Amino acid sequence: MKPRTKRAAWIAAGVAALGVAVALVMNAFQSNLVFFFTPSDVAGNKAPRDRTFRIGGLVEEGSVKRNSDALTVAFRVTDSVQAIPVTFTGILPDLFKEGKGVVAQGKLGTDGIFRASEVLAKHDENYMPPEAAEALQRAGRPMDKSSFAGQGQMHAKDNRSAKP
Repeated sequence: MKPRTKRAAWIAAGVAALGVAVALVMNAFQSNLVFFFTPSDVAGNKAPRDRTFRIGGLVEEGSVKRNSDALTVAFRVTDSVQAIPVTFTGILPDLFKEGKGVVAQGKLGTDGIFRASEVLAKHDENYMPPEAAEALQRAGRPMDKSSFAGQGQMHAKDNRSAKP
């Protein structure tokens, strides 16, 4: 084989390997991509029924119901326009409370109930996931700092260093 043909073969092999690597990365990225939807989006059938996604908003007052197994919890997530029923089996974050911000990740069932595999509660009195804050703003209920009062105190206490 001539050196020129050999070089062309190596370049073609390199381009092919690069193409395969890019295809694998794009496939991994696509399968791990999780979109955020508001309860209004879910109620408007904008959320996928066969894929995992995140739903965020506030835990509706009076909606938290614990099953007898103590690990399964049912609640409703609202953006003050629509509310979506959510079920979760597992240990909820300590900061999970009615009227507070939450983001749940899971799948929407054919019965309209969102089955969460993960529940995230806001962790600081000044923090709410940007997507959830934006959704509340669009729904006409801007983020109110008073609804977050006292939640950041536990973390502040835990972060103090003990002095001898």
